[in-house]
Amino acid sequence: MEIFAPYARATLTLLASTGLVFGLLALVVKRNRIVEAVKLSRREFMTNLGLALINAIILAPLFVFPGNAISGALGVNETLAGLWDGVWKPVTLLLAILLLDLVVYWRHRLEHHPLLWPIHATHHADTTLQWMSTLRKHPLSKLLSVCVDMLLVLYLGVPAWAVGAALLLRSWWAFFIHCDVPWTLGIFGNVLISPAAHRLHHIRDEALMGSNYGNTVTLWDKVFGTYVDPAPYLDCETGIAEGTRGVAGELMRPFEKRYWKKTSDETEAPA
Repeated sequence: MEIFAPYARATLTLLASTGLVFGLLALVVKRNRIVEAVKLSRREFMTNLGLALINAIILAPLFVFPGNAISGALGVNETLAGLWDGVWKPVTLLLAILLLDLVVYWRHRLEHHPLLWPIHATHHADTTLQWMSTLRKHPLSKLLSVCVDMLLVLYLGVPAWAVGAALLLRSWWAFFIHCDVPWTLGIFGNVLISPAAHRLHHIRDEALMGSNYGNTVTLWDKVFGTYVDPAPYLDCETGIAEGTRGVAGELMRPFEKRYWKKTSDETEAPA
């Protein structure tokens, strides 16, 4: 049981701190509607909590091995790693944020491809989007992110302090953009992914769902043509056609024949 203890402490600390911050935010924003909002989101919140505990505590020790194996096989580019000493620290941090978000953008975008959608659909199933929706991930989707997301910064030898700071910012920003607030962030929303922009990514409309893949910045969505202004879609309906489920249902979702039949049909269809 000792192997799970560090993961349990880290997870419970994260849940307690984010719960306090975003719980207070919900209370301030919703005020007299908070009780109704809690009732509406209670079942999905518990599903998200269950998946978070499975991924971050029970399966976390297993995720370490493939993640380390892949990054170890890729190695570090020693020539590029040596260049970071001469870079101004604020620039180093900014580049770490942008590089992490670049990989997250493409990993996330590929998860919307029919081949990977069955493991990503769980994340889109919430009909009451809230901060804990961030942690609503199927273990296979979580494993993919563990194996892929840090490869570029590790290969480039980005300093550990910058990677750590960028990961912390990315984590908290992910909780923020899943909050049920119709905020576009004004002029800052041109640079940063806002809660409204990410809610649009979770929209029930599957065509518009293919937009705003970034986690922290809008740069890569704008560069690759997938950014959509969220202003016309504030408070849009979220979820997927297959509906939301409990923990067991979400764990089994990717293995249903209808998902793979649909995937096979779409990938074999002529252009």
